[in-house]
Amino acid sequence: MRQIKIIQLVIFLTLSAFVFQAQAQRIDLSLDYGYQLGTKLNYGSNYLKASDGGFFRGIAGFEVGSGTMLELTYMKMDTELLIRDILISPSEDRLSDLSMDWIHIGSSRYFDSSSDLTPFFGLSAGVTIFTPKNENLAITNRDLASTTEFSFALKGGVIFNLSDVVGIKIQGDLMFPVSWGGVYVNGFGAGVYTAGTTVMGAFSGGLVFTLD
Repeated sequence: MRQIKIIQLVIFLTLSAFVFQAQAQRIDLSLDYGYQLGTKLNYGSNYLKASDGGFFRGIAGFEVGSGTMLELTYMKMDTELLIRDILISPSEDRLSDLSMDWIHIGSSRYFDSSSDLTPFFGLSAGVTIFTPKNENLAITNRDLASTTEFSFALKGGVIFNLSDVVGIKIQGDLMFPVSWGGVYVNGFGAGVYTAGTTVMGAFSGGLVFTLD
């Protein structure tokens, strides 16, 4: 059922892209690389933690009004899932590697300026797919299941316009995965299930290509 929902979302976003491409006066395509600062989910005196690490992101933006862009975003993060639990792992240890795939749709507002700088801010929402792998068998005796959860994000930054076609983008993000820690850890004689919403800070830089 979860895979069907993901496929439906991808089809919806693809069809939306074709519709807005046909209507858009301007199309922006951007590719960037960034660094996310990790996050921690506490439960009592214990916690799960996604460590910091790099990510790649692609954004397709379609102008729907003066200075307003509808944007489709895909972001790929690879990090480690750490745990500290008084029963399962009294000291912090790696539970597994963790892959995060973010698929979002949102809107950004771009502001005209008298210089070659274009400030912007935006928001988006969608799903994040959490895929644990390479589990630490010293802590858990089972594979951790992948989960797909709702998420949303806020962003802001500036574009340095090198020409009418190419720009350099600097961006900061606040990302809110909902129930990102929703994993059941079955250790040797102990188990824990925890979930919640937290915030991940990030910053990135990349190139923007504008097609009129």
